[in-house]
This record gives sequence, C-alpha cells and structure tokens, in this order.
Amino acid sequence: MRNGLTLLLPLALASGAFGAPSVGASDHLDTPTVAADPRADIGDVYAWTSPDGRRLNLVMTLVGHSFSDRIAYTFHVDSGKAFGKTAATTTLTCRFGASYAAQCVAGSERADGLVDAPGGFVSSGGRLKVFAGRRDDPFFNNVKGSRAAFEVAAAALERGAPIDADGFPAFDTATVASIRKHWRQTDGGPGKNFLAGWTPACIVVTVDLGVVSAGGPLLAVWGETATAGGRVDRMGRPLTGNALLAPLAPDAVSDRLKERYNRAEPATSRQFVPDIQRSLGLYDGYDGVRGNQWLADRGAPMGARYKRLATLLADDRLWVNSTAHACTQLFAVELVALSGRHDLAADCGGRTPTYDAVNVYRSLLAAGDTHTIDDGVHHDDHVPSIDVFPFLAPAERVNPEERHDYRD
Repeated sequence: MRNGLTLLLPLALASGAFGAPSVGASDHLDTPTVAADPRADIGDVYAWTSPDGRRLNLVMTLVGHSFSDRIAYTFHVDSGKAFGKTAATTTLTCRFGASYAAQCVAGSERADGLVDAPGGFVSSGGRLKVFAGRRDDPFFNNVKGSRAAFEVAAAALERGAPIDADGFPAFDTATVASIRKHWRQTDGGPGKNFLAGWTPACIVVTVDLGVVSAGGPLLAVWGETATAGGRVDRMGRPLTGNALLAPLAPDAVSDRLKERYNRAEPATSRQFVPDIQRSLGLYDGYDGVRGNQWLADRGAPMGARYKRLATLLADDRLWVNSTAHACTQLFAVELVALSGRHDLAADCGGRTPTYDAVNVYRSLLAAGDTHTIDDGVHHDDHVPSIDVFPFLAPAERVNPEERHDYRD
C-alpha cells in the first residue's frame, strides 16, 4: 500500500527532529490532488507470471471503494530483452460507466463486462480476462509497530545522533536494538496487520504474454490513474513514491515534489534521484551499520554513496522475467542483474499478492539483504492465490449502501 492509509506515516514521524510539521497536522502521504478522490488513489500494484508461463497477472488496488467514470485506470507494460532497456510498451486501460459497466483494452484485445461479476469477463479473442470490484487487499504491514520504531529513531535524532553528508544517522547500539524490538511489535505485543479486512476497489487482470511482450521477455510494469486533466497518481514498486520522496520536508515542499513525481514517468525519473538519496541515508542507519545498504558505494565521494540505488528506485517499475514460471522474490530481476544472484535467475520477480514486500524492501534499504528488518507480520489475514483468478480473497461483507454510483 503506497498511498492513503500507511507507508510513510511512520517515516514522517522522524520529521520532528528536523523541525518539519508533525504527522498530527498531515499524514505526509497524499498530495492534495490525489487525496481529493480516493477512487484515483492507487494503493498497490502487483505483477507476476502464471505458473504455466503463458500469462501475465496484474492487480491494481485503490484506496476508494468504487471506480469513477471520469478516471482511466492503466497498467503500462514495457518490454525488452535486457534489464533496464525496454523497446516496446503495451497499455492496458480500464474505464467504467455510470451503470457499473466496465471496458478494458490491451492491444487488439477488448473485454466488456460488469463490475462485481463473480468470474470476471473475457475478451472475444480470449487473451484478456478482467475482474473489477471489491476484494481483500493482500498488502500486510504492521503500521503501529513501524510508527513506534520510527519514534525511537526520531528521539535519537532529537538527542543529537550525528548525521553524515549522505544522510546516514549514527545510532548507538541501544537505539538500534530498540528500533528492531518496536518494529516487530504492536502496542507491546505480537505484530498485527493494520490493513486486516480492508476491501478496496480492485482491478484484476490476466493477459496472454504475447499481448504485452512485443519488445522482449523482460517486462517493466507501472500503473496510473488519469483524468481529462492529466495523470493523478502513479505507482510501480511498493513504498518508493511516498517512503523516499522528501519524507522529512515540510508539507508544502513534499506536496510539490510528489505532484511532480506523479506527473512524471519512468523515462523522466532521474530528476528525483537527489531527493531519494537523502532518504536512503536515513534507512541505512536503522541497523546501525554504515554503507551496507543494497548497492551502496562505500568508496563514492561524499554525498554520492546511495546514488546507484536511488537511480534504480526512481525508475519505479516492477520488473518481471516472463520466461520464469516461479515467482518467489521481490526484486529478483534486479538482484540477478545488479548483484549477480544467479540463484534467482529462474524467478519471475515482480510482486505477487503473497510477497512479504515491506520487510524485503526495508531490509534491502537498511541492511542490504532481504530478511533483517522484520515487522512481525508475514502474511495476510485472508490468503490470496497466485494461480486461481481473481487471485485476491473476496470481501467478507459488502454493504449494498457502500456500492456508490460511479457518477461524481
């Protein structure tokens, strides 16, 4: 979940140490444009290959509980033969009418159907299948524990923990131990999933790989919502957009940067590298070891230690190896290409609904591995599937009164 309910709510708590406004005044997450309509606010994007190696599965969850007839919901699938180099793009766009009608188009495939149709609806060519409606969002995250951990870090910064030119805070051993302890607890007990039972509007797609892989077998996926006035929100990987874009800045500064980010695209993403570098320094400090963050360059000139990872993350696309039938590891494609992890060469990477995405992401940023940071929550309360469409668990209860008209 990138926007709305979680993510940088915890990291923003550290802003008090730098004199920025407190979280009580603003959740420091959504820009005014995104917050104005939850139906345009992307919660999560998932992308992975089917176990039979024939299809790409895609999911977009939204903070709102319905869809808007004024918003286009689009998956961008860039394809190429080598990591970081894409040669073709396929867009898969869904639009919704006021009568709960839905239409999704990818290339020559067009699927028409109704929102909440239990089995979804299929294009006439049979290569595109879509479900649209309320489902359980499988993003699991111990937000309260994360808040408590970041409060420990903020207190240490207020006490004067030194910070170097790359933004690395030198926390002492006791602070690091306290951060780890609080991170895996909720209110002093076992970690609990903050989003348990949350059932937003979701778009679920399964599409033949031949429709989306014209440029090659490596796919880079990102999602967007847009109106006639332009893009409202965009997302690829979890956490990046809000966790790493000026989380310590005053609200006005952060909002302007995130508005720019949402209007930009992966091709123009390098403009955000300096801002992301500063945030990466803070994350590197959470395990107490300077420079062990994934892709950190300890020999770089001062101020450039985190540039390589910042450049990768600024691109903000989910990379999927479509030749792989097994999907077990977030960042698998990147780890193979940039860290020589040949043991992951047959892993599709991307992001499935079962990945422990938050812990893996934070571990790479804090310790350079995929397991050091643990928030105590390792699975969703309702088990999703990676092979049975529409993948996400059904909403337990949907109140008919919550089924909003899609007209604004």
